[in-house]
Amino acid sequence: MIEPEVAFNNNDDNMDLIERFMKFVVAKVLEHCRPELEIIERDVTTLEKTVAMKFPRVPYDLAIKILKGHEKVNGKTTIETLENDLAELNAKIETGKQQLAEKEAKLKDVNLKKGERNFIQASYDQLVNDVKELESQAENYPGWLESARTFEYGNDLGGSDETVLTRMFEVPIMVYNWPHEVKAFYMKRDAENPHLAKGVDVLAPEGYGEVVGGGERETNKELLIEKINEHGLPMSAFEWYLDLRRFGSVPHAGFGLGLERMVAWICKLKHIRETIPFPRMYGRLLP
Repeated sequence: MIEPEVAFNNNDDNMDLIERFMKFVVAKVLEHCRPELEIIERDVTTLEKTVAMKFPRVPYDLAIKILKGHEKVNGKTTIETLENDLAELNAKIETGKQQLAEKEAKLKDVNLKKGERNFIQASYDQLVNDVKELESQAENYPGWLESARTFEYGNDLGGSDETVLTRMFEVPIMVYNWPHEVKAFYMKRDAENPHLAKGVDVLAPEGYGEVVGGGERETNKELLIEKINEHGLPMSAFEWYLDLRRFGSVPHAGFGLGLERMVAWICKLKHIRETIPFPRMYGRLLP
């Protein structure tokens, strides 16, 4: 994690810093690593938009309305968008299967020359993998649609919910002002609505979900004690934290950026394990 904490920042300042930070990183990657991005066949369109466009800032309440299909983004709801995406995927799958049938018929020709046969076989094998990948993608959509329709206000966003929500935007989005029950006890409450915590999650597009979580910190010692008790946490473990308020404090905010999550999104990798230099896995604990 990369975890800055800044004195005298509120949550708006915090979101400004997160956006500048992410834009800086993406811009440097585009400046210095385009050959590597080309090697891994990363379409950089989204990355270029990330640098150029302002990140949408969406309150939790509005985010849930968008997620459930009750609010449109650019003239469409999430439900309409997902259903259209699924229809397009199914059409591509059907086209791919027709092409496979045509190639199978050609491969049965006993008069086919060796070179041509090898070429058709290679394209057939690639097409088989492409169709399998499309079918794998299509399998996710019914679950995403069900999750979006049945999401209950007040819950935290799961991976499926983040995927559906970010599908509606071209760049990372910032979801802020969350129900305090789903955020850490040290998040500052919104003065205008104490039910809300002044936290923010930054969700990357293209299905990558949360890459940053942060917020403004509570400086009121009594409220912190109340929240520690509410969560059933041992007070002795947080005396040092309460001391930071007992003897004077300043407004402050911070965030944690998941380095591997950021790399996974920038490189559009299928699994976060691919981003870890020395992963722990079955039969291997050391580099």
